[in-house]
Amino acid sequence: MLPASSPRTQASAAERLSRSLALGGTLALFVLCLAWETWLAPTGRGTLAVKALPLLLPLAGLWRYRLYTYRWVSLFVWLYAAEGLVRMGAEPGIGRWLAVGEAGLSVLIFVGCSMQVRQRLRAAKTA
Repeated sequence: MLPASSPRTQASAAERLSRSLALGGTLALFVLCLAWETWLAPTGRGTLAVKALPLLLPLAGLWRYRLYTYRWVSLFVWLYAAEGLVRMGAEPGIGRWLAVGEAGLSVLIFVGCSMQVRQRLRAAKTA
């Protein structure tokens, strides 16, 4: 156990797990969106692939355990969840399953970010 005056330098196992969920989910959602709009079931000329680019912005902050990044990603990811839910009802065939994947990965990212924020705030409160 660390003394009260010593700052924490290592993430706990639960914090590493929540970071892995958020970071892995964000990377997977990026790949899914890019593959969906360029190769698997493109809409139009594939210009909707641009929607994957904002998912690259939080990667460095998620990797470095930046609490602020986890907070805004937990809100930002609901845009992808909403798109997945809308396209789930509108897309035929493989597009529907890709939309299910997008919505599912969005929820996974939200859970990972929420866990990280709660764990970090709880750890700061006890320190």
